[in-house]
Amino acid sequence: MKLFPLMALLLLCSMASYAQSGSGFGVKAGLNFNSNGDLRLDEVPDLSSDTKTGFHLGVWGKFGDRVYLRPELMYTKTKSAYDGVDFDMQKLDLPVLVGLRIIGPLHAFAGPAFQYILDTDLEDINLGDVENDFTVGLHIGAGVNLGKLGVDLRFERGLSSNEAELVDLGNQRLDTRPSQFILSLSLKL
Repeated sequence: MKLFPLMALLLLCSMASYAQSGSGFGVKAGLNFNSNGDLRLDEVPDLSSDTKTGFHLGVWGKFGDRVYLRPELMYTKTKSAYDGVDFDMQKLDLPVLVGLRIIGPLHAFAGPAFQYILDTDLEDINLGDVENDFTVGLHIGAGVNLGKLGVDLRFERGLSSNEAELVDLGNQRLDTRPSQFILSLSLKL
């Protein structure tokens, strides 16, 4: 009879660890530590952006267990600054990640991220439309799943060249490709 409580405890623990394993869907939110590409001005060295904090929120799905496919759809707002002038960008991100559960709750993933730029704004400067509303980037990262909660850290780099023209300043360009670290908290529903 003493074996029954031990078996029940083991069964409960295995059910808790299964909560984020296998297929499912959920919600996620977090912070983005972003810097965009260079600001190119005539007769001035290119200005690199300073990192600022943005945010994201969205939904995700997961298909598979040890090896899995995880598409996500997120609204993302990024910020960066060029010599004190703030640049804001709003976009929809669709990362399509392939992952591998490594040991217990630890997993690693990578994959392309398809982005649709909703809006860009450079403080006090009239910014023209970006060349391409659709761009492609790359996500690579790792995470830990603890029951229904998950935490992951990833790096994103924009791969598609995409610039916006500074209308008020003639033929000057701003590289809108993100280079960012993304910290996320997810909940499996």
